[in-house]
Amino acid sequence: MSLDQIVIDTLVVGAGQAGIAMSEHLTQQGVPHIVLERDRIAERWRSGRWDSLVANGPAWHDRFPNLEFNGLDPNTFACKDRVADYFEDYAKTFEAPIHVGVEVLSVERNQGKPGFAVQTSNGLVQAERVVVATGAFQRPVVPPIVPQDARVTQIHSADYRNPQQLPPGGVLVIGAGSSGVQIADELQRAGRQVHLSVGPHERPPRSYRDRDFCWWLGVLGEWDKAAPPLGREHVTIAVSGAHGGETIDFRRLAHQGIVLVGLTKSFDNGRVHFHKDLATNVERGDDSYLALLDAADAYVARTGVDLPEEPSAREMLPDPECIVRPILSLDLAESGISTIIWATGYATDYGWLHVDTFDDKGKPQHQRGVSSEPGIYFLGLPWLSRRGSSFIWGVWHDAKYIADHIATQRKYLAYRKTVQGQ
Repeated sequence: MSLDQIVIDTLVVGAGQAGIAMSEHLTQQGVPHIVLERDRIAERWRSGRWDSLVANGPAWHDRFPNLEFNGLDPNTFACKDRVADYFEDYAKTFEAPIHVGVEVLSVERNQGKPGFAVQTSNGLVQAERVVVATGAFQRPVVPPIVPQDARVTQIHSADYRNPQQLPPGGVLVIGAGSSGVQIADELQRAGRQVHLSVGPHERPPRSYRDRDFCWWLGVLGEWDKAAPPLGREHVTIAVSGAHGGETIDFRRLAHQGIVLVGLTKSFDNGRVHFHKDLATNVERGDDSYLALLDAADAYVARTGVDLPEEPSAREMLPDPECIVRPILSLDLAESGISTIIWATGYATDYGWLHVDTFDDKGKPQHQRGVSSEPGIYFLGLPWLSRRGSSFIWGVWHDAKYIADHIATQRKYLAYRKTVQGQ
């Protein structure tokens, strides 16, 4: 169906977890709206991740409040296709007005009349309001360190699917957050020689005292923190739901056979150079791990909740050779490395959004998702309102706030029209 000349109150861009949550709350508020998705519902879960990916949180936690994962043990970690199916099923529960296969090409404020002109691949839509629900994972980021003409295959983690996809040889994985660690572990288990470049990070325990770390962050109030500690807005988190869920332990990975190196610094003449920070990065990751154990123990002592002690959680493996005597330079050819995987995150891409709501660094200016540009909203961004904002359940609560804001604005406009009519 052509969307040309459609006039709608609110247009939502993106039908991932953010767009579906937004649609649900707009539906409950009686706000006329449509959701436009350039691919399929929850497409990034289906085709934008590697084959073996599972959710980083257990099924009881990583979901919307009004629907459980049907037939799935609440303590297991859903595979990526199961998560995508979940969002499709959820959208059906309230008949979300989603149009798939429609790309938003531009959004511009109308001149001399309210709202925005939204040019799409299927016609021009007029909307009073636009909710940008495209999230934060839009454009893969590859630091300009290794030139593209270097004699090594380079891909971003967004394009990695499985070990069989890569040419024969060793692999250097750059980035030790959740994606980099899980990919490195999978490759090493598949028989590849793997080097893993480890930068600053935090690594929470997967579980402690018979509770998943998602539960601990909840009862300790960490999910609801309104702002990150100064200087830690973009801290890398190393956590995994793979293999039934396990704590990321870089020493264990090294003893398993993965060679750890420090933060990647530069490249020349076929050699990659690393910072002298590996031991420091691992130790600071340990500090974040132990800090959560301390906070959990204090919570048990304070509340008297009956949870088993777990002294073994504080035991550390000995430092492996690669930490004691770190590698600072690596000749890729001599080391047999044929592939570099950049697990270096994503950036936002708002080139299509032609409105005055960005600062001089291109970052959206908003308050809990309500943009400085009236009528524009953002949803699904990290720390939109709290630590949990970019997680499945967190985006649902942020969407409710934005939907309430839109409903309130509609009431003011309805009052103005009533007075004018009288």
